[in-house]
Amino acid sequence: MIEELLLTGLAVFILLLISALMSLSETALTGTSRARILPLERKGNKNAGILNTLILFREKTVASLLIGNNLVNILASSLMAALFIKLFDEGGIAYATLASTVLIVLFGEIMPKRYGLAHPERSALFLAPFLKFISTIFRPFAWFMNWVALNALKLIGADITTRKTMVSAHQEIKGTVDLLHEEGEFDRHNKDMIGGLLELGALNVNDVMVHRTKTEMLNSDLPMAELITEALESQYSRIPVWKDNTDTIIGLLNAKNLTHALHKVGGDTSKISLEDIISEPWYVPNTMPLTEQLQAFLKKKSHFALVVDEYGVLLGHVTLEDIIEEIVGDIDDEHDLERSRIREEQDGSVRIDGSVPIRDVNRALDWDLPNDEATTIAGLVIHEARSIPRIGQVFTFYGYKFTVLKRQRNKITQLRIAPVRD
Repeated sequence: MIEELLLTGLAVFILLLISALMSLSETALTGTSRARILPLERKGNKNAGILNTLILFREKTVASLLIGNNLVNILASSLMAALFIKLFDEGGIAYATLASTVLIVLFGEIMPKRYGLAHPERSALFLAPFLKFISTIFRPFAWFMNWVALNALKLIGADITTRKTMVSAHQEIKGTVDLLHEEGEFDRHNKDMIGGLLELGALNVNDVMVHRTKTEMLNSDLPMAELITEALESQYSRIPVWKDNTDTIIGLLNAKNLTHALHKVGGDTSKISLEDIISEPWYVPNTMPLTEQLQAFLKKKSHFALVVDEYGVLLGHVTLEDIIEEIVGDIDDEHDLERSRIREEQDGSVRIDGSVPIRDVNRALDWDLPNDEATTIAGLVIHEARSIPRIGQVFTFYGYKFTVLKRQRNKITQLRIAPVRD
């Protein structure tokens, strides 16, 4: 009698242990990312290779675990019922029900699943051979159960033929980065850099180009000595050269070529011909996606391009640095002017030049102003106001208060923005 009770108790213990392993395996498998396991597989980790194969057929593997876990739990409950009936006669059923519920839920479900949620990859890698074994044993049952489930869902009109995701792969990655940033595992700079890289495909040259009004150009009709002086005093190393009017660009003057030419003639500017030191201008459409323009810069081994619209009208210019800054943020060097277009005030407000791109504002201040309808912060205010605001006008939208501080003709040149406090 005692030996029979001990054997039954041991069997229950073993079944609860198997149940715990199956629950842990199920939670670990569903919480493991294939992207995090793939590098281990490439390094030769055998368990990682097994796990990645199981992840590819995750639904069938989980179904096998569920079937096995339920069978084990039912068997454990039956054995406990038999054990308690022998110990307490008819009252043993109530005791068995209570004991099996507590033991299975606590030791077979909650504890292993809590551990699996905390350490999904570690648990899944350790249990990979066990997962493979269980999946192999219950695969026929899992296939039959899946077949029954699919046909039952079809009978009630459920659409399960295609797997539909609510977000794209880029949105999923960006969401993961934002979550890691909130949890303190990613600093703001890395978050912005990855976000800029992911958003690059959604931007066109028009979004990052420097407008023609801010593009420094040289007049080819100037005396050569004066033209060279202006070029050498410029903060830019590549300057468009125009003739007759600023819409007619005849070439691009590179400071490096100019310096080389001056050295060659011993500094005698009269011996330098403008045609010999300028290169042919490169025009790109303002609708060119930034990813394509970046590839074009690398392929052409150029850093500067003039931007035109569909009618060939010059709009401005774009550089390789402009595109890289969309990923890594502003790149300041010894030739850059001091950047003070975003200035935080003591009262918590921010003074911003109207020409600052919305993306730069969001990146600098960790805001989330929309940039779908406008590129610059001034453009956003004009779009929302549906008019050209007057100096002193105040608008509130997207949780911020916008005050127009300066305006030149129809152009907003400076704003004060403050978060609206509840």
